[in-house]
Formats: sequence, structure tokens, C-alpha cells
Amino acid sequence: MKHTVEVNGIKIYAFHGCLPEEGKIGGHYIVDVSMTTDFSKAAASDELIETIDYVTVNKIVEEEMGIRSKLIEHVGQRIVNRIKKEIDNVHSLRVKVIKICPPINGDVNNVAIIIEG
Repeated sequence: MKHTVEVNGIKIYAFHGCLPEEGKIGGHYIVDVSMTTDFSKAAASDELIETIDYVTVNKIVEEEMGIRSKLIEHVGQRIVNRIKKEIDNVHSLRVKVIKICPPINGDVNNVAIIIEG
């Protein structure tokens, strides 16, 4: 069976960006993670060990977002790599990293990258 587990709207204050100021003042980010899996055993057993633990996903996102990168593409790929490495039974994965109010010349709410695999 194909099931989806999502951890959406992970709010992070981080220091990503190409401008030196971004490394000093930081900014707001939101990360969404969607994973396809088979949680049939968890649905039957009511045991956390049989599914994807949201706490682990949140921890990975927080830790990787805490490491400064120039590009959100880079930090997004690190999140994907860690989830694939550390969480069993992930069939496919989608990570979206949203940078709120990026320092660009324009009135833009956010920019985002999406990695699927």
C-alpha cells in the first residue's frame, strides 16, 4: 500500500543566503516534508515504531537548517539526504524550503525550492 506522512510548516529562524548580512541577521523559513511509505503495520498495531516518527523528521530539519548555507537548494538537499539515510521505509520524498521575505529588489512574499525523489 501507498501512504503519505507529512510534516508541514516547520518554522525555523536561520542564517542562509549569499549576502553577508543574511549570515548575521538571519531570516524566517518554513519547511514542508512529505514522505510516501507503507504504514499498514502501524495502522493495525498502533505502534510508533511501525511508521515514520514526526519528531525525528522535525529534528533532522532543525539540525540541517541550523548549518549555514548560501543556497536553500543546498540545505534542502542535505535534509533529503539525511531523511533517506536515517529513516527507514521512505519510498519517496518531497522537501520544500521556503524563504520568507527574501532580500531581493521587489515586493515578494517568499521564494522556495522543492526537491522530490
